[in-house]
Amino acid sequence: MIAALIFIWNHPLNKGGRLAAILRFVRWQISSRLLRTTIALPFVNETFLFARSGMTGATGNWYCGLHEHRDMGIVLHILRPGDLFLDLGANIGSFTILAAGAVGADVIAVEPIPSTFSTLELNVRLNDLESFVDAHCAGVSDKPGVLKFTVGLDTINHVATESELSDAIEVPVTTVDEICDGRPAVAMKIDVEGYENFVLAGASKTLDDPALLAVVMETNESGSRYQLSDDKLRETMKAHGFLPYAYDPFARRVIDLPSGERNTVFIRDVAKVEEIVSKAPRFRLVNGNI
Repeated sequence: MIAALIFIWNHPLNKGGRLAAILRFVRWQISSRLLRTTIALPFVNETFLFARSGMTGATGNWYCGLHEHRDMGIVLHILRPGDLFLDLGANIGSFTILAAGAVGADVIAVEPIPSTFSTLELNVRLNDLESFVDAHCAGVSDKPGVLKFTVGLDTINHVATESELSDAIEVPVTTVDEICDGRPAVAMKIDVEGYENFVLAGASKTLDDPALLAVVMETNESGSRYQLSDDKLRETMKAHGFLPYAYDPFARRVIDLPSGERNTVFIRDVAKVEEIVSKAPRFRLVNGNI
């Protein structure tokens, strides 16, 4: 709990309203324990996210406006209605609801864990976004097939390692290129807890399409569980013309990747991206605008 309070207090979007953010935290802790059910929390503009106790991503958005302000900020600012956004490792759909509900983009959302996928579907229905979102209960890899995934780890479920197979579930997997079926994506988020290199291996056509402007990816060395490093990931992205950056959603500028940043925005054409994000509308959050 102390770590959560420190995160909330220091979050950039709470800079002008730290006490209000702490009050949101306290209200959630009390209400989630008393009601013991799923609660719809205000999100961006007119959207909502279902949350229940233990959903760190969803509740982080309630405390801080955007839990991951850099990555969520660029998704909001780079997309336009009708664009295609790929949400790979969608979890309960925070990025999906951002893209489809707040922006009006089309989304292909892929989430492998059935219980989590059910909440993703609930969030899509809650926001009346069925016509915008193509949701798949599946995983993504370098080739179609079946893989085993961990369960019960909230936002950090992943393709099971050898020592985790006994408690894992079987999930069908596909490739990015197969699921896009030739349709160009404008932006993509990959959150697959260390399996990114395999996902990229099945995404060559999508990555080479000039329509793709930005790829948001975790770069926290979680690939080490599969004996893969983030250096290989960066090499793959460079081979497709993308370089690693971060995004400043307040200035709407692409910036050098700060030391210790755990997520990376890979961009091919910085000038083009900055021109697009500069023209995006402002979006209303629980703690201000962005």
